[in-house]
Amino acid sequence: MFLRILIVLAFLAPSVLAQQPQPPPPAPAPAESQPAKPKDAKDDQNRKTPDDQIGKSKLEKETGTVNDRIFEVLPNYGTVETAQTLPPLTTGQKFRLATAGVFDWSAYPFNGALAAIAQAKNDPQSWGQGWAAYGKRYGESFADNSIGTYMTTAIFPSLLHEDPRYYQLGKGRFVHRAYHAVNRLFVARTDRGDDRFNISESLGNAVAAAISNAYHPPEDRTAARNASSFGFLILWDGLSNELKEFWPDIRRKVLHKETP
Repeated sequence: MFLRILIVLAFLAPSVLAQQPQPPPPAPAPAESQPAKPKDAKDDQNRKTPDDQIGKSKLEKETGTVNDRIFEVLPNYGTVETAQTLPPLTTGQKFRLATAGVFDWSAYPFNGALAAIAQAKNDPQSWGQGWAAYGKRYGESFADNSIGTYMTTAIFPSLLHEDPRYYQLGKGRFVHRAYHAVNRLFVARTDRGDDRFNISESLGNAVAAAISNAYHPPEDRTAARNASSFGFLILWDGLSNELKEFWPDIRRKVLHKETP
């Protein structure tokens, strides 16, 4: 009898043990928290602000300008399109802006076209015709425009502490904006942010016209020719301002490009 009871208990023991509540599995060990990555100082330096986005080249970023080429060809150095308050330019930056415009790739065919027009008019007559004469006229045109650019963008703005950049108005009526572009020929912004008469534009172009007597032929060294050269430089700067002012509108409405 006792043996039978032991046999029955032996068969029932596994099922009974299976029905007993099992202790809960041990909780997983908490994951070790990873230490926060130290903030890299270079990340702050590399993070770009809106002003850093203004231009693509180093010169554009330093000066707050954008060379948004007019009709995708004409250089547009020194134009401020997306900011109204900028730090003053250093003398070196003013000279770099002038140099960028003078030696831009588009300056070479531009002066070539002006030389071709003078060649067709046989002006000046003492140079005659032929490739040698065309070379003289090309050098004359390149010198006229280059000296004028350096005088009005670098030399006199540095001496007189004037800002040679063109600040687009960018909004308002057409007449108002057109007047603003012409007005910039006579009103300059100083390095301190004040407005005053644009001495660099007038005096710079006058000196450039006077210097041109050194390489023009004797028959061209007249007051009339100097006045004509001065007027042409002023006229070109005025036309350039108009193109700089309205080019963003043309870019958006004709080319359907929102940004340079």
